Amino acid sequence: MPKSDPDGSALLTSPDVGALLTAAVQHAGGTLVTWTLDHIDANPAQSTTATYSAIIDWPYGRREELLGVSARASGPIDTDTSAEIFADGQREVAVWIYPNDPDLPGLARAAFAESMAEVCNANKVFAVPVTPDQLSLEMIGYRPRRRAVLKVSCGTEVAYAKVLRGRLFDDVITRHLVLANAGVPVAPILATTDDHMLILRELPGQSLAKAVFDVADPCSAEALISLLDSMPARVNELPRRPPWSDALGHYSRMVAQAVPSLEPRLEWLIEQIDGGLYSIPQGNEPTHGDFHEGQVHVADGRICGLLDTDTLGPGRRADDLACLIAHLSTIQRMNVAQEARVHQLIRKWVPVFDERVDPTELRLRAAAVIISLATGPFRSQEPDWERETALMVGSAEALVRQVI
Repeated sequence: MPKSDPDGSALLTSPDVGALLTAAVQHAGGTLVTWTLDHIDANPAQSTTATYSAIIDWPYGRREELLGVSARASGPIDTDTSAEIFADGQREVAVWIYPNDPDLPGLARAAFAESMAEVCNANKVFAVPVTPDQLSLEMIGYRPRRRAVLKVSCGTEVAYAKVLRGRLFDDVITRHLVLANAGVPVAPILATTDDHMLILRELPGQSLAKAVFDVADPCSAEALISLLDSMPARVNELPRRPPWSDALGHYSRMVAQAVPSLEPRLEWLIEQIDGGLYSIPQGNEPTHGDFHEGQVHVADGRICGLLDTDTLGPGRRADDLACLIAHLSTIQRMNVAQEARVHQLIRKWVPVFDERVDPTELRLRAAAVIISLATGPFRSQEPDWERETALMVGSAEALVRQVI
């Protein structure tokens, strides 16, 4: 691997990657017309995965495609061989065309109505058998080589297909059932497949991510705490997931690599957060692990559902509440009214959280989560991503300064 670019991040974000993309498309039988960087996941000094929106001329016509590329400091791994391996003279990279993600074998079936209709009918996902033209598929989220979530609709019936990595699949189902069996309002499992699709029924109500903009309060702070506290003690028997603050250095390096001018501010944040949390024990409360407004469903001012239980495990309640504060504090592309409404909720909810957990710990952990979120604008190549990243770092600083 080149010493100056061990993880491939420079290559995958530069025009030089065009030669690799061209070769990969030619190998598949097409001609690359144009490409733009769509999404990037960087693990500094270890690996980089990027996707590119591309226009390709195939023998049957011109299509827009999504190309994926992974580069690793240690060279290709086993699952990379499910993609095509190409060399640029200095390194080998894995290249694939969506939906043939080498770590998400189920995505190739979930992405097309014909094959998804077969999955639904084989597992009786809907009340009656469906044809491909009756299905509507919508990609909700795709993290290359990590996971994908698709909305699968047939008339008024809706299900969600989570496409997961094979090595995580059984653990995800176990965690989900731990909550379901304890009466926590998680989505019912409709089907599981051998290629690692988990199909869930749609939760009632609406996402708290939308409801936070409503005039009426979507739910109370006390209800959010009660939801978390309703998780059973069985959660503490699951493997511990490190809190976000444990990865502070990792995410700070990612942000500094994207925006080098932020490095001094990030170093100060690391010093303050690590110093403030150093003496706090791990904790043994059942925790969600990634608790934010996108994971909660509400209706009529009450909580009616909880999503994404993949990260369940023992920890500290402050971690979950800090994660929610961090996400609410960094919602992007709000208008003036929406921003005022969210800030109003934060001002109403945080004092209640302060009564449940230590206020200093809460703010330091929330700042750590914000730094992890600050990798998002660069990863997603959002417009003006450098400014958005700096604003997030500023939000983390503001929280820390409240308690130092």
